[in-house]
Amino acid sequence: MAENKDEPGKDKPAPEPNRVHWDTSQLKSSYCNIANATSTREEVIVNFGINENWERPRTELEVQLLHRIILSPYAAKRLQELLTKLIKEYEARYGVLK
Repeated sequence: MAENKDEPGKDKPAPEPNRVHWDTSQLKSSYCNIANATSTREEVIVNFGINENWERPRTELEVQLLHRIILSPYAAKRLQELLTKLIKEYEARYGVLK
C-alpha cells in the first residue's frame, strides 16, 4: 500500500522561512531633515527634503525636496508600524523624544 503524504496525523516538516537578500548595489544615502506626506485613495506620497535655513528666521522657508516615495496604503501602514516600533525602542534606550 502506498503512503498517503496528506494523511492526517502525519508529521510534515515545517516549511523554511523565506530569506531576504538585501541588494545594496545601487543604494544611495541622503540626509533629510524634513518630511511631508499626502495621500489619495490608491497611494501615499512621502516627500523628503532639506531645510537649509540655519542662520536666521525668515518669513518664508525654502525647502529643497530631494526624494518622493510613493507607497500603496498597505505598504504605508507597514512602514508606520515599523517606525512606531523603532521609535519605541529608541526611546527605551535613549529617553523620550519631545
